[in-house]
Amino acid sequence: MKKIAVICNYELLPERVGGMDYFYWLFNTECKKNNISVTWFFPNRSHHGKYNELEIKIPENKESLETCFLNYCATENVNFDVVYVHFLELCTSFYKQIKAKNSTTNLIVVDHNPRPINGYSFKRRIEKVIKGFFYAKYINWFVSVSNESAKELKSDFFFIKDKSCKVIFNGLNMDKYIKKTDLISNQKFLVTSHLRKEKGIQDLVDVVNEIHKNKTFDFVIDVYGNGNYESEIKKKIVNYQIEHYFNFKGSVNNLNELYKNYDYLIHPSHAETFCYSVIESLICNVPVITTNGAGNILKQVDENKTGHLFNPKDKNKLYSILTTILNTKKDYDLYYIKHRNIFLDINIAVKTFGTILYMKGQ
Repeated sequence: MKKIAVICNYELLPERVGGMDYFYWLFNTECKKNNISVTWFFPNRSHHGKYNELEIKIPENKESLETCFLNYCATENVNFDVVYVHFLELCTSFYKQIKAKNSTTNLIVVDHNPRPINGYSFKRRIEKVIKGFFYAKYINWFVSVSNESAKELKSDFFFIKDKSCKVIFNGLNMDKYIKKTDLISNQKFLVTSHLRKEKGIQDLVDVVNEIHKNKTFDFVIDVYGNGNYESEIKKKIVNYQIEHYFNFKGSVNNLNELYKNYDYLIHPSHAETFCYSVIESLICNVPVITTNGAGNILKQVDENKTGHLFNPKDKNKLYSILTTILNTKKDYDLYYIKHRNIFLDINIAVKTFGTILYMKGQ
């Protein structure tokens, strides 16, 4: 029986069930069908959804996920045919250590790392080039989740060859999403995001404050998600005394049912590699207000058709977009909301599974 290890620096949260969770569950099922053993390495254990079907290993005594994997291989004296990595830093000595244990292991590493809006500092770029020189050679395949992130990946590490870099888009099960069918404007907006600084929610708060000072509008923004910048965002809202515009809903596991209740998704992100929330919103026939290059990295938002675009950190443009929408209360035409299945089909798991089968034959 072939053996695969999947290493995911991804916290398992029962209240947050998204595209990655569905992918992991389906991937595990497909491997079982093909008589392939999968051992999963996560930072924590959970039994929600189908995680009880996964063989999960977790770190002990505050060790890193990388150390957890290496210790497991040494203790159990196990060699994996494929090691498939998500949400870990690219091109580090960890990958050299895996190859030292078993030089025939095929390493597939997925790049989920968004880049800063103005690029990395000169020092950071040099560090990445050096890491690429020493460690890229140990990785058989780099996988990017969008064409743009593939370009950035090859630019960052320089020594990555085109033939070893593949683009495999994240997938979603479109059947699980409930679509908006009415054309009525309710002046309701939503944000779905990890609440980190690079997601740009603080820009939206600044804009809402300006709207509050200059105009009288009745609207609400529901914020779904949590993160290490949440307290800063809430503090800014309190200081502006605009709490009545925002409702913080936390992480939920039924967003697929909620998009249809809103007029627009607002996603003012500074950096993305794929951006699930934008695609999910479009699946549900809800237009999107997001940023060029970052939130619209997959180029699925067309101005005045599937939503509105502005440059990251351009709060004046975001102010103009929102006040125009609130002033006109214009009902939008759902006919123009596009569904581009090439990005949205859950068979992405099968594509990735095919990648691994190909690697097995090399």
